Amino acid sequence: MEEVLSGGNMTSVVKVRDTVRRASGPWTPAVHALLGHLRRRGFDRAPEALGVDERGRENISLLPGSVATYPLPEHVLSDRTLVAVAELLREYHDATADFVPPTGAHWQWPSHEPVEVLCHNDFAPYNLMFEGDRLTGVIDFDTASPGPRVWDLAYTAYRFVPLTDPANPDVPYPGIAEQRRRLELFVRSYGFAITPADVVEVAIRRLRELVDFIVTQARNGDEAQQKVLDRGDTLIYERDIAYLEANTWS
Repeated sequence: MEEVLSGGNMTSVVKVRDTVRRASGPWTPAVHALLGHLRRRGFDRAPEALGVDERGRENISLLPGSVATYPLPEHVLSDRTLVAVAELLREYHDATADFVPPTGAHWQWPSHEPVEVLCHNDFAPYNLMFEGDRLTGVIDFDTASPGPRVWDLAYTAYRFVPLTDPANPDVPYPGIAEQRRRLELFVRSYGFAITPADVVEVAIRRLRELVDFIVTQARNGDEAQQKVLDRGDTLIYERDIAYLEANTWS
């Protein structure tokens, strides 16, 4: 018996007993090698890779809890959750620092320099598991690729601080002073030689790359990205970029 799970905006995701199945791709062997490495390093808040099933779908273990979806519950934007997210991201990054990708590893998303860790690239509410108001795990490693720590911090801060324009329809606007305070708390909780200004600078680059990706993929016939383009997501990102550029964050 298969049960369609919520989320899975890009691909269909189904539950089969205590496992999750979704379409595999050329990146799946590298992602599964990463998941295996995480387990060996004692990081158990990510799924366990179980290979592929008889239909060629990726097969991974089912984590307890559920992801946060928009509009976000109040607890997802609390200081407590912000600190927990920063600490989990640091724990994940540290566990990947000595990961050696398999020969010929293929990643779905591009790598970025300097390579320090295996970036998740989408460490956002819709990929984090919660049991009640407690953060318990992270899923969806399909877009993982080598890169600097700050590349992940930038997008995660964008989603959780949040680093958004007052008109962003997804989250309430907390005000610039509160954004600066929460950004500093997030960076401090991660605990590395990265500044709030570093995070915002990279967030601007990250959002620009995301806009380019959506537009390019839609032009190339990607139906999922065409839907994203049609609903106006790139306009939201571009407005948020302008807001980040117009303010100071140091």
